[in-house]
Amino acid sequence: MAGKRRLLLVDDEPSIVKMVGKRLEVEGYEVVVAMDGQEALRKVQMNHPDLVILDLMLPKMNGYEVCTTLKQDPQSQHIPIIMFTAKAQERDEQLGLACGANAYVRKPFKAQELLDQIRGLLPEPQVPGTVNPQPAAGPSAP
Repeated sequence: MAGKRRLLLVDDEPSIVKMVGKRLEVEGYEVVVAMDGQEALRKVQMNHPDLVILDLMLPKMNGYEVCTTLKQDPQSQHIPIIMFTAKAQERDEQLGLACGANAYVRKPFKAQELLDQIRGLLPEPQVPGTVNPQPAAGPSAP
């Protein structure tokens, strides 16, 4: 299906990956999975996701490091990142946002909260053949 948004889900908990991945697919997203920080960086380069859902506590490279690396790379700095973690302290959220995350969702979570964050960060895809409505050009008021 053309126009399907690709999300990279990065988490080392198989049960979370299965549950969240299935829900995102039901919502119409294509889901790519990475189980550690280094794999996440490789998958971003290979799959060019529209958004990254990133756990903080990951093997090989933590979520803060992954986020910082992605935001410093001109090829990936535009990709929105949602920190998705059980780290619930306000300081953890501040660190996540400081390293470049666009949003922070705490586990346990409500699926609707995650979906709302995704929808808020991803603009609606353009349907081929449609034109954005523009205001009619007319004389300017003095």
